[in-house]
Amino acid sequence: MSLEIDIFDEVKEFSEEHLKELENLLNFAASKEMVEPGSEVSVTFVTDERIHEINREYRDKDRPTDVISFALEETGEGEMEIIGADIPRVLGDIIISTAKAREQADEYNHSFMREIGFLLVHGFLHLLGYDHETEEDEKIMFSRQREILDEYGLTR
Repeated sequence: MSLEIDIFDEVKEFSEEHLKELENLLNFAASKEMVEPGSEVSVTFVTDERIHEINREYRDKDRPTDVISFALEETGEGEMEIIGADIPRVLGDIIISTAKAREQADEYNHSFMREIGFLLVHGFLHLLGYDHETEEDEKIMFSRQREILDEYGLTR
């Protein structure tokens, strides 16, 4: 059994084959991170304008960005963790700007799908608690991303 993945292509840029490939990549990353089968994640591909709105509204950053993750397992102040319930793990949402991904693919001289894969794994690792706030955390997260992408075969 694999992840339960909902993909929303608001920009209509991906073929069925591309979407299947991205699902395969997410499932591969989940297996490498030993995420419980049946865990849920959603991925939405949006315009630069839409990710700009989301970044401004939820992160107080008034600019577009490449990827935003909303981890649903983080417990906020006053919230209780649900323990022992036999329900699927809901990891959260990954939102990716395809325009920003295309721009960065050109900048780094690799394919659009390689950049989308990079952003997808980056966002997924954020959902699992990885971060890059400190130099040490960044080193851990970015090397894990590279390992997953290289092992999957999505290299620069």
